[in-house]
Amino acid sequence: MYDDILLPTDGTDSMEPVYAHTIDLARKHDATVHVLYVVDDRAFITLASDLVDDVVGELEGKGKEATTAALDRLEAEGVEATTVLRRGNPAEEIIDYIETAGVDVVTMGTHGSNYQENMVGSVSARVVADAPVPVLTVNVNGDD
Repeated sequence: MYDDILLPTDGTDSMEPVYAHTIDLARKHDATVHVLYVVDDRAFITLASDLVDDVVGELEGKGKEATTAALDRLEAEGVEATTVLRRGNPAEEIIDYIETAGVDVVTMGTHGSNYQENMVGSVSARVVADAPVPVLTVNVNGDD
């Protein structure tokens, strides 16, 4: 049923519960996990052009660290995984990756009910609303 699982990551320690659910799901379905990090370039519009390359380089470095850490975690648990780094609007890039890579399900973190996120729309809310596949969201706030 689930051959390919998409795991968008931000590289923070709060992703641990998402990793646990993803590992469980991947083991049950003998699935491959696609770890995706998106460099959010929406703020670059107001950034001085001579700074963009440095900032992008720094963010891509963070993305490589995040995807490598997730890959190591998954492979240590015997889960087959691959990594992808993209640049753009995170929600749009996640949806595009779902469609182009043939992903069957998405596992991602959410910060629960935060009125500010609900007002402006969080990445996870956008993905849940627009994804053509099931999305498993995991509260990463540490709340029960």
